[in-house]
Parts: sequence; structure tokens; C-alpha cells
Amino acid sequence: MMNNSKDRILQRLRSSRPELPPAIDNIQTNDFDWNLEQRIETFSSRMASVRAEVYQVTEKQWPLKLRKLAEDRHLSNLLYAPEGPLAAEIESAWAHSDSSTDLITREESLDKWKQELFYQVDAAVTSVRSGIAEVGSLILWPTREEPRSFSLVPPVHFAVLRAEKLHQTFAEAIAAEKWNQGMPTNALLISGPSKSADIEQTLAYGVHGPTELIVLLVR
Repeated sequence: MMNNSKDRILQRLRSSRPELPPAIDNIQTNDFDWNLEQRIETFSSRMASVRAEVYQVTEKQWPLKLRKLAEDRHLSNLLYAPEGPLAAEIESAWAHSDSSTDLITREESLDKWKQELFYQVDAAVTSVRSGIAEVGSLILWPTREEPRSFSLVPPVHFAVLRAEKLHQTFAEAIAAEKWNQGMPTNALLISGPSKSADIEQTLAYGVHGPTELIVLLVR
């Protein structure tokens, strides 16, 4: 009897399921076409409007700029992913320096060092999948090497974005990167430092995450 009732419920659900729209081959993302300089200018302006910092650097400069920014802020440590895409450049920048900011990493499960992450880590650095110029956002697809906690927990988040990965719009990013062919468990869109407002609309930063977002735009 129970199985019959379950089958009838499932049958009703299946019969009422809406039809999926047909696939669209050519998505019209906008009616404008920004060149790289325009995308960079718009992205930087949008980021600045929400108190994020953007520094344009070369491929050779960005690791040293990262170290200097960390030292200038008197950060005691910087969390990075030793198996991540930025590891070699970061380690090289710290290798022969007497930096006041220590490089740290933790490869254990988060449960084993959660207290340290929340209360003793000053900053973290992550790579960025791409960016959205129109609204000033970063797109992160967290991985096992660079988990989402790196960008969501420490007070300062350094993000390294390649300029050629800067799309005009979100729709363009989805189409260009073929999101329909596979997505991660988590996809993050980050638009500035963490912020929240109370019932009186008083804006506060760092309530639920980083108080500072610093983007190294590599070109």
C-alpha cells in the first residue's frame, strides 16, 4: 500500500514538471563591447566604490607587491595553498627575504585547525577564476587546495586576478567559461569586503567575513 501511494505521488510530480527551455546557441550578453582597458577601468571603479583595493601589476611584480602590502599592514601571517596555482611565485617572493609577515599553510582538515583559522590567521591569498567588470565582482571556484574558508574567514583577503580573465558581464562569464558543462560544489561571487546593515541601515564591514579585499590585477 505504501509503495502504491509513493508511486502515485512521484507520478504526479513528474507529470507536473515544467518543460526546460530549449538551449540557446548564441547568448546576447549586452549591446556594448569593452576593450581590455575599459573592462579594467570599470572593474577597478566598481571595486573602489565598495572599499576594495585594486592594484595593477605585472606577472613579475605581483608576488613582491603581495609581500609589501602584507608587511605594510603589519600582518603577522599570510595563509596560502602550497599545492595551489600561486604557490611557486609566493614561496619565491618570501624565500630570500626577512619578511615580518610569516607564510603559513595548513593541510589538515578544517576541523583540526578551525580555532586557529578564526582567531589567529591575519590574512589569506587565493587565485581567482575570473572577474566581472560591469558590477565589480570576483568569481572563485574553491578547490581542495584552496578551500572557500581561505576567502571567507581571515580578516584580509588577497585575490590574484589575471586581466585577460576579466569578463564584461556575468552572462558573458557563464557563456565563455561553459558553466553548463560542469560546475563545482561551491561557486563564489565576491563584490568587496564583507558588509552588513542593521535595521537602521547603518553599514558595517567585516561582520561576516574579511574587512579588507585587496585585488592584484595581473596584466
